Amino acid sequence: MIRSVVKGIGTALPERIVKNSDLEGMVETSDEWIVQRTGIRQRYIANENETTVSLGAAAARAALENAGLTPDDIDLIVVATSTPNNTFPASAVEIQKELGMTHGFAFDMQAVCSGFIYAISTADLYIRGGMAQRVLVIGSETFSRILDWNDRSTCVLFGDGAGAIVLEAGEGKGLTSDRGILSANLRSDGSHKHKLFVDGGPSTTQTVGHLRMEGREVFKHAVGMITDVIEASFEETGLTADDIDWFVPHQANKRIIDASAKKLNIAEDKVVITVDQHGNTSAASVPLALGAAVKDGRIKEGDLVLLEAMGGGFTWGAVLLRW
Repeated sequence: MIRSVVKGIGTALPERIVKNSDLEGMVETSDEWIVQRTGIRQRYIANENETTVSLGAAAARAALENAGLTPDDIDLIVVATSTPNNTFPASAVEIQKELGMTHGFAFDMQAVCSGFIYAISTADLYIRGGMAQRVLVIGSETFSRILDWNDRSTCVLFGDGAGAIVLEAGEGKGLTSDRGILSANLRSDGSHKHKLFVDGGPSTTQTVGHLRMEGREVFKHAVGMITDVIEASFEETGLTADDIDWFVPHQANKRIIDASAKKLNIAEDKVVITVDQHGNTSAASVPLALGAAVKDGRIKEGDLVLLEAMGGGFTWGAVLLRW
């Protein structure tokens, strides 16, 4: 059977680092307050010349180099983002242009923080359906553009960045020992919209709007929703938490990550955490964490890796893959 195998990975971050102490002069907050409640110590914030497209293109180039491929080898680009450069065209086609790629096809996917999980699940379907041999999957965000910098409950949480992987069709035997994506489970429930949303848009206010969040409500639902899709992945594959080599969760809040790992009986030393360095980068969160764990040698070929994310909507999902 066809499996979608990760052939390369790359990341990109803005130049500017903003530490918690830098925010103390902007809003009523403190490093101690932010770290205690979220685990975040710093984040990267894009300057006026850094955009979702420029960061996404940089991550894409790094992923292609890591895979030993060129844009000519790619059939499809899927970009997960909630902060596109323009309402249209898709940031994916702009990245396609930046890469000098004029063949194939490209589109954006909008599922907020779950975007990268949705995007790789979609790419997997295109590969297994025979419509693409190699897919560039990118999560890229400039969430700093939609933050209300007077709202201390949200502006301290988010950052900017991008991560990308190259997926390639490979042969598998239909076993959990196969390299590639083994399972994907996606969910959404629009009744929770008001708990995490942006209060603007072309069809309503004709503005970009700002991010609004009911933090306690999001926290209350997060752990249960995350474990729901992960348990579905375990049931589908016959694998268990003991089989997992690395758990790479969405980097929103360390308390949510810790609570989810504990509920799933995933050992603390198997959990990849970068929220302290990046903050919540929405759809870029999972690939940035993946990139960090690959770069420092933790994730190696053959490792069983569990990815998960939850975002506004609510949307949530999990992917189980063998590296």
